Amino acid sequence: MAMMRAAQYDRYGPPDVLYEGKVAVPRPRPGQLLVRVQATSVNGGELSARAGKLRLLTGKRFPKGIGLDFVGEVADPGSGDSGLLAGDRVWGTLPRTAEVDSRSGAAAEYLAVDADRVSRAPAGLTPVEAASLVVAVVPIIGLRDKAHLVRGERLLVRGASGGTGSLAVQVGKAMGAHVTGLAGPSNLEFVRGLGADEVVSYTTAGPADLGSFDVVFDTVGTDLAAFRRLLTPGGRMVAISFDLEHIARSLGSIAASAVHGSRRVRFFSGNPKRELMAEVTRLAESGQLRPVVDGVHPLSAIAEAHRAVEAGGVRGKHIIDVDGSGQAAP
Repeated sequence: MAMMRAAQYDRYGPPDVLYEGKVAVPRPRPGQLLVRVQATSVNGGELSARAGKLRLLTGKRFPKGIGLDFVGEVADPGSGDSGLLAGDRVWGTLPRTAEVDSRSGAAAEYLAVDADRVSRAPAGLTPVEAASLVVAVVPIIGLRDKAHLVRGERLLVRGASGGTGSLAVQVGKAMGAHVTGLAGPSNLEFVRGLGADEVVSYTTAGPADLGSFDVVFDTVGTDLAAFRRLLTPGGRMVAISFDLEHIARSLGSIAASAVHGSRRVRFFSGNPKRELMAEVTRLAESGQLRPVVDGVHPLSAIAEAHRAVEAGGVRGKHIIDVDGSGQAAP
């Protein structure tokens, strides 16, 4: 049985529970491809799952793998009609259920994935650069499909310097919005460099100081009710996270918004397939999205990558360079 390296953990806890283990190379089922993974990124949901904050969903089955998005090459195109050949550079995401039931996530040398979740990766980007952009599917879904953002509207991005927020700023600008980025004081110029029209420090301005917005894109998840009050009549709020320390209050705020008034909070978790990944490829190749990489780590140092993200102050994405070729030109 062929074996491969994969990031795993045997119990819930801090980043130190993560280690590089050995597992069997997966065998693709009908309709799946086998991808040789070159790079993956660290996402907030993975931190919560590893820490045990989602244990009611993730259960007690160990060991668990980790990682949802990936960039790599087709190792085995399978028997389906995906149009992809061995050696093609691809990217995509695992289904969100992988956070719940997975022994081997995307932080592994090989990955069996449904063909309809895989698209050709953008030309001209290294695997590390491309891995920082996969999560752009989330603000595209949130701003285009959930909030229906239109040109000229005022958009507030909360958590604008992070892995998803930094891309929400760029997606918002590409859609023609007036973008205000809310971030830490050390990251204001960074967010301005992403294209934000205005930048505000959350240490010096509370929600009541920010003015009104047609759309709020929230990556933080706390105080949702306070930020919902910033919406104009008919405004829309999209939240991709909620307060795991006060789950009932956070979910209650989201539920109440659907009943009281027009300023509804829309919570969702991105789960894209090929067509949406192809849209991100188009935006990247056109230059409307640019990679933002905060740090690059080998697979053996995945615990270090998780610590870096948990420390806060992140600018873009922390990337796991799985095969050591992530910085090489495609």
